[in-house]
Amino acid sequence: MLRFDFGVFIVSKMDNVVRNIRGEFHNIRQALDEHLSAINGNTTEIQSLFDYLQELDVKIEKLSQRLDGLQLSQGLPLPKLTIQPLNQTERKLFLVLYTEEAPLSFREIAERANVPNSIIPDCISALAQKGIPLSRTFCNEQLFIKMDPVFKEIQAKENIVNLSLESFM
Repeated sequence: MLRFDFGVFIVSKMDNVVRNIRGEFHNIRQALDEHLSAINGNTTEIQSLFDYLQELDVKIEKLSQRLDGLQLSQGLPLPKLTIQPLNQTERKLFLVLYTEEAPLSFREIAERANVPNSIIPDCISALAQKGIPLSRTFCNEQLFIKMDPVFKEIQAKENIVNLSLESFM
């Protein structure tokens, strides 16, 4: 008589199922590790491209300053700037950028101009559209704005923006 032990059969089948599940989890983990490596590789490539673009931006800015300096030193007239009239908020932002040498973040501009942070991007765009030369730089995933130093010099001499004390009263 053949004796069949049902308990041993169940345990044997369960061991096979557990081994299969562990094998599949191992395969899934390998696939996820490969995916993570690919993502890390792409992130590194993106960061190096971003760094390269920042270096190019700095070099272009230096080149622009040199060209402006050459024009001034040779007595060549700089192109005539035409600035459209600014509203009250734009004047506040203009003065903040005009009086600051270092690039400022949107938050810093909002604090110094005493205006809501939410309107800064629109006002910066409006200033640029009205002819104010601004430079933008990214650092640590944050945008910084600075007014062109040559424009500051011209503004100081010629008051292109037509700012007066009465306009702030």
